[in-house]
Amino acid sequence: MMVLKNTLKVIAVLILTTHFAGAQVKEVTVDIDFSKTYQTISNFGASDAWACQFVGNWPDAKRNKIADLLFSRDTYPDDSPQGIGLSLWRFNIGAGSTQQQNESGIKDEWRRAESFFNNDGNYNWQNQAGQVWFLKAAKKRGLKQFLGFSNSPPVQFTINDKAYANGGKVNITPNKYGDFATYLAKVVKGIEQVSKVKFDYISPVNEPQWDWSDGGQEGCPYTNSEIAGLVRSINKAFVNNHITSKILIGEAGSINYLFTKGDKSGKGNQVKDFFTTGSANYIGNLPGVSNTIAAHSYFTTSPMPSAIKARKALADIVASIKGLNLWQSEYCILGDNTGEIDGNKRDLGINAALYLASVIHTDLTAANVSAWQWWTAISAYDYKDGLIYIDKNKTDGNFYASKMLWAMGNYSRFVLPGAIRVNAEIATQTTENPLLVSAFKKDETVTVVIINPNQNAITTVFNTHVNFTSSYTTSQTFELKAGKITGPKVVIPGRSVVTLTGKI
Repeated sequence: MMVLKNTLKVIAVLILTTHFAGAQVKEVTVDIDFSKTYQTISNFGASDAWACQFVGNWPDAKRNKIADLLFSRDTYPDDSPQGIGLSLWRFNIGAGSTQQQNESGIKDEWRRAESFFNNDGNYNWQNQAGQVWFLKAAKKRGLKQFLGFSNSPPVQFTINDKAYANGGKVNITPNKYGDFATYLAKVVKGIEQVSKVKFDYISPVNEPQWDWSDGGQEGCPYTNSEIAGLVRSINKAFVNNHITSKILIGEAGSINYLFTKGDKSGKGNQVKDFFTTGSANYIGNLPGVSNTIAAHSYFTTSPMPSAIKARKALADIVASIKGLNLWQSEYCILGDNTGEIDGNKRDLGINAALYLASVIHTDLTAANVSAWQWWTAISAYDYKDGLIYIDKNKTDGNFYASKMLWAMGNYSRFVLPGAIRVNAEIATQTTENPLLVSAFKKDETVTVVIINPNQNAITTVFNTHVNFTSSYTTSQTFELKAGKITGPKVVIPGRSVVTLTGKI
């Protein structure tokens, strides 16, 4: 075994074709330093909102194939993965807009959510059956981490009896916090009863900075003080009911709200507000609260220099709180991203996949996130919000795996919980679009993910300290296609994401 302080030299030879006869060869050197370690990876995940409520009731062969794509760690005979092996699954704990039907005020029934809680005060654990099927399917395929998230309190506890707010104001009064907390405690136990799945985390608040007043989906705004009050009630209910699920807080609508005041009064600087001793909203000492702050990477991913700057500033703030972890807990491609890519329209190809991979890379290497989670695993919309797309049909239909699914799999399938990120730097960069390289170590296994946004292939040459044996390529042609590494050189195709695995 090599001494960890040694530096692994990776020499990449880039063959640049020109308008002239012949080719010009340049070298790109990447240093991987095992003595410089960063965050320990917790998980890579995605959520079941909203399509799983229907797809979970589709014909068995189709729903199982979709579950394989998301959760499976099995391989084909050539060693290519059958799925992306997610390590966390996010379950939407609905507020009951589905039961309200048109009276819910949410026009698109696909964006409503069922609740386990009935108006008579009883619970029906047969509700949310499609979503529960996916919980069971994930557990069956070996997934071990589960999170339940609530976008709104149940409609029985909200001020306006709806699952969205009025005028951007919080939609639950403090005297209902206890009811909401008891409901979440009962959901944890009820879900375990019907599915044998125990939630590791409960996230009671989602993007509290936004108004959630347009009826586009379930949602509830909160100030930091309101979040703190609610979390104290949930912590009390969990302690009293012997619930060991940890409460995940934050889920900020943008990472900037974690470390800046932002543009919403009383809703910014969440890292220090929730986790600094002496703050009026300090909840970091509660036994039920996870030592984690979560945010969503929306609206901050382009251009790359500003994305890196913001993430490094956030990482510094998080690092100032001993033992605090940072999660990127929701993302899909939204907006115009300063002209780099538009969230509108499906893109099953490599363009969206390369952009997604660059976001994951930047969150991991600049923000030091220990978890990275996608928004809707399955989408019925003409938008870049799905890993798998489906026909908008509640009972049956076709499904389409996107390259974004497989590019995320370059990370989720191989960078496992417990892996430690190690330093990877490009010593010299001669390409128009820089290579993005990240490296991880778990025990004696080394995993390197390389994103090549250039049209031209790159030949990488490794020294003998790491015995790389396998490569997995996602490109316009391949979907985590396995390859055997038998010598010192590995070709990284143009416009691809490649994962290399080996031993030290």
